Amino acid sequence: MSAPSRFYAGRLARLDVFDPLGDRVGRVRDVVVTFRASKKPRVLGLVVEVPGKRRVFVPMTRVTSVEGGQVITTGLVNMRRFEQRSNETLIMAELIERPVTVETEDGVLEATIEDIGVAQARSGNWAIERAFVRTGPRPTGLAARLGRRRGETFVVAINKVTGLETARDGQSAQRLLEDYEDLKPADLADFLHGLSPQRRAEVAAILADDRLADVLEELPEDDQVQILSTLKGARAADVLEAMEPDDAADLLSELPTEHAERLLGLMEPDEAEDLRRLLTYEEDTAGGLMTTEPIILGPEASVAEALAVVRREEISPAVAAAVFVCRPPLETPTGRYLGLLHIQRLLREPPHASVGDFLDTDVEPVRVDAALGEVTRHLATYNLVSLPVVDANSRLVGVVTVDDVLDHLLPDDWREERHEVTSG
Repeated sequence: MSAPSRFYAGRLARLDVFDPLGDRVGRVRDVVVTFRASKKPRVLGLVVEVPGKRRVFVPMTRVTSVEGGQVITTGLVNMRRFEQRSNETLIMAELIERPVTVETEDGVLEATIEDIGVAQARSGNWAIERAFVRTGPRPTGLAARLGRRRGETFVVAINKVTGLETARDGQSAQRLLEDYEDLKPADLADFLHGLSPQRRAEVAAILADDRLADVLEELPEDDQVQILSTLKGARAADVLEAMEPDDAADLLSELPTEHAERLLGLMEPDEAEDLRRLLTYEEDTAGGLMTTEPIILGPEASVAEALAVVRREEISPAVAAAVFVCRPPLETPTGRYLGLLHIQRLLREPPHASVGDFLDTDVEPVRVDAALGEVTRHLATYNLVSLPVVDANSRLVGVVTVDDVLDHLLPDDWREERHEVTSG
């Protein structure tokens, strides 16, 4: 084996991984270790992110070289999604920034783990040999977010470190999140799903409300409930307000009634009213599927105004695909529904023209109690991305988008199984 005898986990993370033929396999995201009584923690392997943002496990026995800014492996890589076992610990996700005590010549000091040094024994096994630590209080607030860290740094043998195995209050997740800030919500959700509940809660605690809301929408229901239960009431209400109304209502429906009512009471009245209305509909009906925040304009609005609205970054592609035209009021439930305009039509019309002049009235809205099958057939028959939903008085109460329907047509655990793919 030509692998060097040691490396630091922080320097290894993000290195590209190649097979013996020089083809890129993926990128290192973490290092998996296990703690053993009276022995140095053993390194089991690497978590490698392969194309498709799937993370797989590569045993250290398959690593032949860690040099030149790259990792070389031998043999086939099992492409099954990595699932952390109860006796396994992730260095980057769980040990970095962990508060510990270290024994030095000057006595026992409080310190924070900055990096972990790994070395290979003559037997060929890999183990944690040393820790790079920083003494002094861990920075918090703005200083932590800006990466401002004070205190003396030094390397210490791992047998001089106490507390590495046990998470303690105050461990920061900021460094961990820095490595994943470029991920899309669905990929960050998949990463969080693989963490321990405690570490998942720590990461959720430092995510911005909007970012956390987007991530929650991509997580399995059990993870959603677990994360929301760790948030203080006011913040949980803020995150629910930032979620798409239909997703927020689905999450609330999974909570105990008293907990859901308490959160609704902390929300803005208008936001809470929308969610209460959604919670009254059966899950597999248009009312249970819809979002209550489509793009709604009056008939006198100009094409330029409509295009300005659909350009807004926070609006999802499915919602931005069409503008719905109604009589006032222009918030659901609206005045009488008049028709819709697809974005392609908007792009073909003069900017100064009124949207009421070009309405598509051929797309029939569905009633709020329409079954999932009826909604699906409408979307498929007319090749639609979104479908208006009206009440008995022809008022627009929401819009069902194709992604809402897919969520309900796929198996309940599809988010958990979406990366369960094997190869080679």
